[in-house]
Amino acid sequence: MTNYIIIALSVIIILSYLFDITSKYTKIPGVLLLILLGILIRFMVNETGFFVPDMEPILPVIGTLGLILIVMEASLDLKLNKEKRTIIFKSISSSAILFILFVAAGSYIFTSFYGVPLKTSLLNIIPLAIISSAVAIPAAMNLKKEDKEFVVYESSFSDILGILVFDFIVIDHVSVSNGVLNLFFDGFLTLTISIITTAALAFLLHKTTHHVNYVIIMTAIILIYVLAKLIHLPAMLLILIFGLVLSNNRFLNMPLTRQFINFEKFETDIKSFKSIAGELTFLVRSFFFILFGYYTKIDELLNLQNLFLSLTIVGFILLIRWLFFKQVIKQNISPLLFYAPRGLITILLFLSIPEIHRIALINEGVVTQVIFISILLLTPGNIFNKTEKTKIEETKYPDENSEIISEERIDEPYHI
Repeated sequence: MTNYIIIALSVIIILSYLFDITSKYTKIPGVLLLILLGILIRFMVNETGFFVPDMEPILPVIGTLGLILIVMEASLDLKLNKEKRTIIFKSISSSAILFILFVAAGSYIFTSFYGVPLKTSLLNIIPLAIISSAVAIPAAMNLKKEDKEFVVYESSFSDILGILVFDFIVIDHVSVSNGVLNLFFDGFLTLTISIITTAALAFLLHKTTHHVNYVIIMTAIILIYVLAKLIHLPAMLLILIFGLVLSNNRFLNMPLTRQFINFEKFETDIKSFKSIAGELTFLVRSFFFILFGYYTKIDELLNLQNLFLSLTIVGFILLIRWLFFKQVIKQNISPLLFYAPRGLITILLFLSIPEIHRIALINEGVVTQVIFISILLLTPGNIFNKTEKTKIEETKYPDENSEIISEERIDEPYHI
């Protein structure tokens, strides 16, 4: 039995790797193939009668780990400089405004036409309003540089904003003003904790010579994230800040800091850390979506009664996205219009809705269909994409206070 399990796990990992490689040529998102593989495995298990233990309870655990690693890996690849102010502003405004519009419209419909309480409406709509960075970022690895950065910023901030607002609504506050005050206080507290933990972990990354180093740092990051979640802080913001500080450490390269930090060695340490993080992210993400496919209920996925609502939700997402890109930020519509998939974070937040706030209309079947349809839309996005390859450009200025701008090849995957 042990040998068969090892063989099965090895084959799954190899297939997942092949899906990532071939997605560039087939234009089919690797995530979709992973989900379909999970469905196929479930079918084979049912037909053969092979015993598989119930692993559904660990799905949220794997999903949370995957979310942490994906956002951290993405933030480690984000270089901040003056030239990127426009794309950062556009991507963040896109994620925030489209999130607000979708949640406001959905909540209005439920409260006005179905008589659902506002809090219940918000809790059911928010998971569907969030772009999944776990799906969007890997799918965008073959986009041209500017589009890929847009997807990374937009989806990462969408995750952070969605989780922050969801947690804010779940917690009962004495009053709205008290809740808003707590929100700003939590944000400031998280920023403070982020600075302290980032400094400590960066020091550990740079100074520790023990052969077991990167795993301990990743474990510490996950532990801090979970502890922050337990006290209802915006933990995803902590992960994003950690990655941004490491990837933009050139801003700390000053005469005072050079007395304590060898920045050349530090860059080498960060590259090694990113490589290990990428490998681990690949494994966790692969098994999560395979398990998600394995436990997908086919009858709910093919439910025609839910399909109309699911198509309406996805259609509204595309409509407001198209209007916002065309009329407000003047962003290229193709292929970014299709890069708004729902996925891992949608599942996690949906499972976190208290039973008393569940709406029968937004059931597991609707959520599953919305996820599948939005992921399927990545395929035309890939087809319409025209990747522009650029060479590695690295410019170093002699002045010690000037920025060092380094751009990676855009056709490289995220270390997967």
